[in-house]
Amino acid sequence: MYNHMVVRASLSEADLDRLFRALADGTRRDIVSRLLAEKPASVSALASRYDMSFAAVQKHVAVLEEAGLVTKHPHGRERIVRGNPERLAQARALLLELEQHWVARVRQLDRILVEPRPPKE
Repeated sequence: MYNHMVVRASLSEADLDRLFRALADGTRRDIVSRLLAEKPASVSALASRYDMSFAAVQKHVAVLEEAGLVTKHPHGRERIVRGNPERLAQARALLLELEQHWVARVRQLDRILVEPRPPKE
């Protein structure tokens, strides 16, 4: 039986929707990867790495922040963005639970398909 109570206890359906919607975009996934692999960065520093406007990168960061994948903190006149590995771990845990569920269902189907059938009369 599929049970994702651990992840669901900490994430609402709306949280899950925001999380996976944020991760659905390649630029946002890249921003998260950079922030987790490197040190925190200002929105300006992030924007310099992409062929798009500062405002566009700022919007991507806002979507990531809303999903809990990054946090922004003031540092003087800049906003420093940090990756949130705990939120990414929650997404991974849910995907792992879904994978385990479907692997179990496929195994169950395999067992059913290999069972001998009674002869037809």
